[in-house]
Order: sequence, then structure tokens, then C-alpha cells
Amino acid sequence: MTKQQASRSIAKIAGIVAAATLISKVFGLVRNQVVAAAFGLGPAADAFTYAYTIPGFLLILLGGINGPFYSAIVSVLARRRQEEAAPLVETITTLIGGILLVVTIFLVIFAPELIDLFAPGLKLAHKELVRAIAIQQLQIMAPMAVFAGLIGIGFGVLNAANQFWLPSISPLFSSITVIIGLGVLYLQVGNKISNLEYAQTGGMVLAVGTLAGAVLQWFMQFIVQAQAGLGRLRLRFDFKLPGVSDVVKIMLPATFSSGMLQINLYTDLFFASLLPTSGVAAALSNASLLMQTPLGIISGVILVPLLPIFSRLTDPQHWPELKLRIRQGLILSAFTMLPLGALMVTLSVPIVRVIYERGAFNKADSALVASLLVANGIGMFVYLARDVLVRVFYALGDGQTPFRISMVNILLNGVLDYFLIKPFGAPGLVLATVGVNCGSVLMLLWLLNRKLNGLPWQEWSFPILGLTAGSMVAGVASFATLQVCEQFLGKNGLLIQLLQLSIAGLVGALVFAALAAWMKLPEVNVFVAHLRQRFLKK
Repeated sequence: MTKQQASRSIAKIAGIVAAATLISKVFGLVRNQVVAAAFGLGPAADAFTYAYTIPGFLLILLGGINGPFYSAIVSVLARRRQEEAAPLVETITTLIGGILLVVTIFLVIFAPELIDLFAPGLKLAHKELVRAIAIQQLQIMAPMAVFAGLIGIGFGVLNAANQFWLPSISPLFSSITVIIGLGVLYLQVGNKISNLEYAQTGGMVLAVGTLAGAVLQWFMQFIVQAQAGLGRLRLRFDFKLPGVSDVVKIMLPATFSSGMLQINLYTDLFFASLLPTSGVAAALSNASLLMQTPLGIISGVILVPLLPIFSRLTDPQHWPELKLRIRQGLILSAFTMLPLGALMVTLSVPIVRVIYERGAFNKADSALVASLLVANGIGMFVYLARDVLVRVFYALGDGQTPFRISMVNILLNGVLDYFLIKPFGAPGLVLATVGVNCGSVLMLLWLLNRKLNGLPWQEWSFPILGLTAGSMVAGVASFATLQVCEQFLGKNGLLIQLLQLSIAGLVGALVFAALAAWMKLPEVNVFVAHLRQRFLKK
């Protein structure tokens, strides 16, 4: 295969993954809309956020693409013949499945103690219902531990066999099953039972639907895996088989390293449970999804092309070009995330109202989620900038530095949560995460400056400061436009809110585009020209 063919192949794979990821995220947003309409920020939704913490963490950690199970399987299978794949996959599946079955039993038995550990505030009298529902939900979703491992193995097996579409799109199955479950609940129950019974029944439907989604996700992968001759559902205890130890050696440290990063989430939920306000955990989840959806899509567009470039420029003689590419990644992160964050800050209320406010989700719920969205919007740039810099260290063969910084940030996040939650309430938890990410970016830049014999700070700082100022101006213009629209059109009605949001967002985007064009940044010009070329080509 020529370099041009390889490049096209990589681009095609990246396109498949990006399209499938976009579809999955859209379905995830729809699922959250349905859950919000059914329960608002009530006990069922709030409890689910706490209960899903452990199963969801395992699903992301073990079953996620680029997770440790996926990475270990791909790296080992890529070096082996196809006829060796099935016995190896069946042995690994038996080993991991057995271990995770023990984890499942542990989760079922000790669900009350785990909920009390991560959310001690739920023991308060006015939150006892949330605690009871969360315990039942965790016990129902406990088997997701097993399926998370199987899904992660399936990801790696299918990708090693050049199957990319199904693994990337399969997370939407969980969204579909939850939506169907809530639809059935509405048709069967409606307003026929009390609010207490509705919360309890709805909480069970959420848990069962989520578990069913994980089972369906694994089953769809397994069918393709079996058809390709890459392992069937059978117990195999040949743990001395060549390749098993290689998979374990990669899997264990990667799992530990990735798992440490999730402690920040547990810390946030720990403090969220202590707040007197109800529904904070569910509100954090809803606000985070609004931020993560565009962030995930844009990060793929920026990071996927840059990662192989970073890896090719690690030799000291190529460091000048590597620095230019790092600048390119940071400038593009600022160009996309700063204006988007500004719009989320100034238009937070209409954004939340348009997306979530219907059914049981009322104005008070919108106000809480909007306040959290403001805090998320402030930190959007540093989220993506941190990911760019971490990838540079990985390309340089240094995975220890980002890991050490993550360990420091676990302590920093807990300290900031403690101090910021008092003056700011629930938004303080998000601001703590923003502060942690700011610290990460500064530490990574400082260490990168030492590693690469100096960075052109001035050349990097001025464009980012200019884009920051432009985003602030765009945000003010957008907010002023919204105020004018509300004076003439009012604030109520979905179509009116959507129209106002569209007009205000468009004005802000145009103002920022004009200011960014005036700055004449080469990275932005190349990026825009590339997008225009691809759009016209399509």
C-alpha cells in the first residue's frame, strides 16, 4: 500500500468513526431529553446519576473505544495470524468474564454501602427516596460490569479485523432501549399512579433499559465477531496460550491509569450529594452532555489529523515543526471552543429551555442546569487544549508525565470542590473542574517548554488572547440580540425560543467570524479553506 493509499485509508476510517460517533451522540442527547421530560430533575433521574456512576464508569473504561481492553486486544491481535485469534479471544473472554462476574456479585451485595460511600448526603431525610432508588438501580445494572468487559474485547477484535462502523455506532443501542422503556412506561402507567410510585417504577425502567442496551450492544458485536471466525461464546481455560500474557500486561496498567482519572467524577458527586438542593447530580449530567456533545465532535475533527503528525515529528531535528503543529492545535482549539463557550455562557437559559424544558422538566430545573452550563462554557477551551498537549506527550513516548499530573489534579479537584461549593453552590463543582483543567494546561506547557528546549510563548499567547477577546465581544453581541428579541417576541413558546436562539447565536457567530478574519491567523485560514474545499467537493 502506498503512503497516499494509507492516508486515504486512515481518512476513511476517521470519517466512519466520526460519522458513527455523531449519530451515537445525537441519540444520547435525545435519550437525555426523553428522561428529562419524564422525570425532570426528580428522584428517579437524580438517583440514576448516582447509581450509574460505577456501571457507567466500567462501560467507558473497559468497554469504550480507545479504552484499555480495546487497546490491548488490538495491539496483540495485530501481530498474530487470523487462525490464532479465536482461541486467544475466547481465553481472554473467559478470564475477564470470570473476574468481572465476581465484581458484579460484589456490586449487588454491597450496593447500599457503595451508594453511601459515593453519596453520603443521600442519607438526609429529604433524600431517602433518592438513596433507595439508587441502590435498586445499582443492583439492577451491576451485570453491566461483565458486559462492559465483553464490549471492550469486542471493540478490539472487530477493529483488528477492520470492522469500524458497528463498534463506533453500537453505543446508541443503550439510548434506544431507554427511550423505548420510557415510552412503554408512559403508555402503560401515564398518570394512573402516585408520584412516589412513578418515581420508583421510572427508576427501575431507567436501570433495566440501560442494562438491556449494554446487552444488545454486546450481542450485536458478538454476531459479527462469530461470523468472522474471531471467537465464539465458549469457555476456554488455556491461560498459557501465547498472547494471553501479552494482553494482560498491557491491560492491567492501562486500566489502572485510566481508572484514576474517574476519581474526579466521584469527588464531584460526593459533594453534590451534600448540597441541600435536590436534583444536582441529574443537573450536572444534563449540563455536561450539552457541553460534551459539540466538544466530542470538534475534538475528533482537530485531534484525529494532528495525532499522526505529532508522532512523525518527535526527532529533535523536527522539533521546530512540532512546535508549529502544537501551536496549530492550540489555535484551532481556541478558534472553535472559545466562541462556542461564549455562546453557551450568554445563551445558556434559552439553550436549556429549548432542549430540555418540557414534560416534568420545569423552569426551576432549567435555571439550575443553565447555571451549570455557564460554568461548563467557561472551561471549554482548556478541556480541548489539555487533550492536545497530552497527545504531544504521548507522541514523545512520555505517558508518565500526564499520569502524574492527573494524580496531582485528583487532590486539587477535591480541594477546589470543598472551597468553591460554599460560595457558588452547584456551579462551584464545575468551576473546580475548570480550575483543574487550567492547572493541567499550565503544567503541561511548562514541562513541554523544558522538554522541547523552549516554547515561543509570545507567538502563542497573542493569538489566543485575541480570540478570547473576540469571543467575549461575540458573546456580548449575542446576549444583546437575545434581549432585543425577547422584548419584541416574549420568552415563552418553543418556536419563539428556538427562533430567538437561532438569531442570537447567528449574530454572535458572525461577529466572531469577522473579528477572527481580521486577525488573519494562518492556522484558521488553512482550517477554513480545508472545510470549504471538503464542503464544495461533497
